Amino acid sequence: MQDLLINLLASVIAGAAVWLTQRLLRLRRLARKQAFFGVRPGDEVLLYVARHASSHRENSVHRADVASLIELASVIRECGGVPSLLAPDENRPQSGRVAEYCVGGPLTNPRMAAYLRSEFPGITFAQLPGKNEQLPFSVGGKEYLRTADREEFVLLARVQAPEPARPAFLLIGQTAESNLAAARLLAERHRELTATYPPGSTFCLLLRIGEPAAFGTDRVEIAADVTLAAQTAAEPVAN
Repeated sequence: MQDLLINLLASVIAGAAVWLTQRLLRLRRLARKQAFFGVRPGDEVLLYVARHASSHRENSVHRADVASLIELASVIRECGGVPSLLAPDENRPQSGRVAEYCVGGPLTNPRMAAYLRSEFPGITFAQLPGKNEQLPFSVGGKEYLRTADREEFVLLARVQAPEPARPAFLLIGQTAESNLAAARLLAERHRELTATYPPGSTFCLLLRIGEPAAFGTDRVEIAADVTLAAQTAAEPVAN
């Protein structure tokens, strides 16, 4: 009987130790995730989304950008934050004081345009959205062209203001679908990104989506780190 009690007690202790270890690991993973995304429990997190480029309605949003917002809001909720959706021209002077996520190119998202001017002057977008199927943008003078249904590009960036400020994540795609690809990669591969870009660092990554007509947003890869080129303003052309 005594041996039975000892074995039972040992099992309880072992079970409690396993449970405690697993809980500590989950809390550690959550803390790392919160640090990478710049979200603490109870924080308000701002979500800015671009207007639908081909819609005449002022507050229309592309359904793929809505899906991107859902992906990002899920991550924010998992970190304990409270997402707040804002129109792109609904400026809140809180840059750096709360985390924010900005979705869509600078031509339909004034907030994104302001971030590019101030943080990534090396990034430029064509001025005629929807009239050129290639939807070109350039980083450091190198141009990236969309091949309809075959290849698209999107920039995924994090702007980190001085501590204890919060970061801003920028998803800048040639199409709303490419914005969604960036949102999904960010949500699914944040551990990998944390290893390379720890909290407190700024980065800008070029993502490539292959065969979007056949595979949607599934075939997305990190094509290059273009941080330095994006932060460097192009030299003026001499007359």
